[in-house]
Amino acid sequence: MNVHADSLEALWPLVVYGGAALLLVAGLLALSALLGPRTHGRATHEIFESGIVPLGEARFRFPAKFYLIATFFVIFDLETVFLLAYAVAARASGWSGYWEALVFIVLLALALGYLWRAGALEWGPRGTRAR
Repeated sequence: MNVHADSLEALWPLVVYGGAALLLVAGLLALSALLGPRTHGRATHEIFESGIVPLGEARFRFPAKFYLIATFFVIFDLETVFLLAYAVAARASGWSGYWEALVFIVLLALALGYLWRAGALEWGPRGTRAR
């Protein structure tokens, strides 16, 4: 037998499995369409969010500061993950690991100080910031 025929023969279980999966999905969708309820009441097409009737428009704009603060949260949250990983391996890393973690903390503190001083953490208008 040649190699090409052997590789095609090895694919038959995969083809049968894929066909069975497609038939099962199509059958279940057809069955639910045939047996499913058909309600056309007043509240059928109304938005339902956790049992609360929505008020107002769902699409409103967040200010750019919101995304900035969210980005800062993610960055400093990742810092916590890195420091937790260091804390788990603190004894194994020795003094060199301690100094590296200290440099990491100092750099993050300097970055936070810079952001604070630049006003990136302020929510109010620019004119109300005290220098």
